Amino acid sequence: MLYFNVELPLLLLAVLPGLLISYAIFRADKYDREPLAPLLFCFFMGAAVTVPVVLIERWAYSAIGAPPFHLGQTAVLAFGVLAVVEEVAKFLLLLLLAYPRKFFNEPLDGIVYAVLIAMGFATLENVVYAGRFGLHTTLVRALTAVPAHLAFAIVQGYFAGLAKFDPPRESRLLLRGLALAILLHGSYDLLIMQNLSQWLAVLGTLALYVCLVYCTNLVRDHQDHSPFRNDDDA
Repeated sequence: MLYFNVELPLLLLAVLPGLLISYAIFRADKYDREPLAPLLFCFFMGAAVTVPVVLIERWAYSAIGAPPFHLGQTAVLAFGVLAVVEEVAKFLLLLLLAYPRKFFNEPLDGIVYAVLIAMGFATLENVVYAGRFGLHTTLVRALTAVPAHLAFAIVQGYFAGLAKFDPPRESRLLLRGLALAILLHGSYDLLIMQNLSQWLAVLGTLALYVCLVYCTNLVRDHQDHSPFRNDDDA
């Protein structure tokens, strides 16, 4: 079962990072803001898909064996379970809920909707972890897991934005974004979950923030090439 018995202050702390990031990406879409209804729908559907994803992941954990896991088992979990299941789930939501819609009318919208879905997912995941592990884990995840979901979503959404307006390369770009998100997610999880050295976990966190700096460039690239930008905005 999932744990939702969380005291109000801890609940607020669990949901705050995802809400702040959602607001920030909404503000970044400064030339043609998205309507509120599809943004909220994507956020809540991202949260809803967390439930089947967590159940699948728990089944996979039990199938692999009891911890502690050796490096091979950890790699299977990181890449073959966590990264694939979570990124494919978020990718399918992006394709179903936003990608074919008329309001998806510029490349930056790929990032906006991918991030809203990811923040919905990360927010409910945070609430589950808060209920199980308390304050310390919630604080750590605010600086690690939630920004990680942001980075994976920006990469995935960046390529979805390119794909929408480049029909000859649409399938390749969509798959490239999904593959890169899975690769980044799996690499991060492997570094965080391995038992060889705590320094590798530190390296994973540092690499995440380097990736986030790179992701700001992806957001800026779509901003700079927005069809709704005019000379006065330059």
